[in-house]
Amino acid sequence: MYEERSFSDKMWLVLKGLAMGAANKVPGVSGGVVAFVAGFYEEFIYSLQKINRKAIGLLFDGRFRSFYQYINGRFLGLLILGMIISYFSVSKILDFLLLNYELSVWSAFFGMIIGSIYYIAKDFGDWNRKYVAYLLCGIIAGVSISFLEPAKENSNLIFVFFCGIIGVSGMTLPGLSGSFILILLGNYVLLLVDSVNALYDTFIEIVQLDFSFTHNTERIKLLKVLSSFALGSLVGLVSLSHLLAYVLKRFKKATYAVIIGFISGSLGVVWPWKEKIYALDAFGNIKYDANDREIITGYDRYWPSEFSFDTFWAIFFIFVGILIVLSLDWYQKARLKYDG
Repeated sequence: MYEERSFSDKMWLVLKGLAMGAANKVPGVSGGVVAFVAGFYEEFIYSLQKINRKAIGLLFDGRFRSFYQYINGRFLGLLILGMIISYFSVSKILDFLLLNYELSVWSAFFGMIIGSIYYIAKDFGDWNRKYVAYLLCGIIAGVSISFLEPAKENSNLIFVFFCGIIGVSGMTLPGLSGSFILILLGNYVLLLVDSVNALYDTFIEIVQLDFSFTHNTERIKLLKVLSSFALGSLVGLVSLSHLLAYVLKRFKKATYAVIIGFISGSLGVVWPWKEKIYALDAFGNIKYDANDREIITGYDRYWPSEFSFDTFWAIFFIFVGILIVLSLDWYQKARLKYDG
């Protein structure tokens, strides 16, 4: 049985859900890292694991209160509420910041991941050859994924369902960015921009009692795509949580070693100093997709050649990102001391 939460705890859970939702939308950043650093990763995984045959039985028997308590519904509900709010608020702000202050944003995320590595590794304990080998496997996997080339957009509903299963991995696997995986699969813009905007526009029109969208074939197509993606995400979230709960119970330190390595290997994805590589036609002109957006095929990473004003601010925000993560650690220690 899970303990009752105070009002402040409930508000913190919503805010943590906001942070997870925002992180999941940014390529290279993992919502699972937020859960890890904020101290609720294992409760998140074990709560999702409770969505099983017994839970479904309680639901179909009409024992809704028992179902709610069994799956730790208050915890999951508040967390998911924060994620949903994030997709229509915080993620919009992030889109604006990435468009106008890209270097500073990537620098802050880079610093946050460095802080996360320290946060997770500091209580690991003694390292031996076996755990170092797991660490190296995680690093190699993270680096390998960061240098893969993106595929082309594909709106086939079966493929979109598969994208949902894979894309939700960022919430359950710290260091594995679901958004970056969707870029590699070619469907990041389709699933996290176009379809989400279509849902937002549809809600607004319904509130205004405007149902003209039912005759908009492109809108209906995007809503079907989002539904398939959401269903795949739900399936992936539950199935991955069962696997991770099993692994965490039996191979906890080995799992943590892989996670630390994976997060370290993923640093290349959020390296602040990089330039977009665009797809070019036979004449050397930038190619555009069906929605008149530039097609990005990857990034060209580089070291800053001079200590300019922009470089100063980038380094400053790297330290800001590190301090954000460390401040969570300091807050938790202070809170435990106060409660004790």
